[in-house]
Amino acid sequence: MPGHISPYHKPAFYDQALAKGRHRDIVGGRWDETGRAQMALLLDEGLQPHHQLLDIGAGSLRLGCRAVPYLDPGHYWGTDLSGALMRQGYLAELADKDRLPPAQLIEDADFSFPGIPDSIDHAIAFAVFTHLPANHLRRALIQVRVRFPSLRRFLFTVFLAPDAASSLGPVKQPDGVVTHDCRAPYHMLAEDILHLTRASGFDAQLHDRRLPRGQVLCSAIPA
Repeated sequence: MPGHISPYHKPAFYDQALAKGRHRDIVGGRWDETGRAQMALLLDEGLQPHHQLLDIGAGSLRLGCRAVPYLDPGHYWGTDLSGALMRQGYLAELADKDRLPPAQLIEDADFSFPGIPDSIDHAIAFAVFTHLPANHLRRALIQVRVRFPSLRRFLFTVFLAPDAASSLGPVKQPDGVVTHDCRAPYHMLAEDILHLTRASGFDAQLHDRRLPRGQVLCSAIPA
């Protein structure tokens, strides 16, 4: 069994990567393609400039550098395991810094969402639960449902295994990534994802849309 639930949880992982100027690479690479895909998902799901967006796993603002110019000033909030990574993204990638107070980038290791206002109405977690065990998805779903009474939609991505038998071993995803049941990157069964989401108080739908790395989108709407 691995010593850490994901590479991001290894001691000094962020310090070493940021010291090498790799703030784009450590969030998975394919920066422009993935950022465009994230923004397109939100727009297709109805995001408008007046909405209040929470970017869970904001990283180095791959989405933020696109969402901040689109949203009304101050309407973007980001959380991540690493505050240093978000700050580097803020400095290096965000063109109009006046539209985003840096205090709205909040370090959060356990989906507690400290300091995030309850006015959030849209949330996204892209390539977050692909690197965490299923109990982290359960916790995040419950926290999002309880913490944000104005929430309209929560979008998140996962890797799927085709069936229970194959889920016990490595699975090659459509985009070539190999996923696993008990080490990162993780896959899950579609029925398990739908069950967790619905049990947490959402109506849930998995989409057929092709996403970078072979991820699958789940849209969760408060029931």
